[in-house]
Amino acid sequence: MKIAWTNLVAFVVLAAGTSAFTQETPAGGERPEATPNRDAPIVAAQTLEARFAAALSNATFNGRWCLLQDGKMGAEQEDKYTIIGAQKVGGDTWLIRTRIQYGERDFVAPLPVQVKWAGDTAVIVVDNLAMPGGSRAYSARVLVHDGTYAGTWSGGDHAGLLMGVITRTQPQNSSAASDSTTREEAR
Repeated sequence: MKIAWTNLVAFVVLAAGTSAFTQETPAGGERPEATPNRDAPIVAAQTLEARFAAALSNATFNGRWCLLQDGKMGAEQEDKYTIIGAQKVGGDTWLIRTRIQYGERDFVAPLPVQVKWAGDTAVIVVDNLAMPGGSRAYSARVLVHDGTYAGTWSGGDHAGLLMGVITRTQPQNSSAASDSTTREEAR
């Protein structure tokens, strides 16, 4: 179960994406030079944040993960996560509402994360986040770009890598049973 929580944190961290993160490009294909206009970066940041929030509304992350042990990657496992939505609460801090499913548990939890920007690409940052009901704290970095995600996570004595694609889903009842496979069920 501790790996399931680790992977859940990683999933939350990756909870973003699609091409909604790309900035508008002029017809010629080149981006305009940066201007000294103070309002331009604020407008761009607001646009990216709005697109990020929209991309995290009813999103499904389908991918793979593997453990890292002694500097070597373990066997790949399939993953599927559901993100209900995200809301910026101030500065770089966001609450990502994630549907958590393992064993017979099925609930939605708001998880605080930091979102940093590398140009038009979101990087979700988690540092020593204790999961609800868990006994360990986890850290992760997940890059989201053009409908995909990739990242790394760690928690205590274990760590891993993850990657996958992001699709939009229909809203679901958070207490309904799901056919998604969790890491815990895959073991």
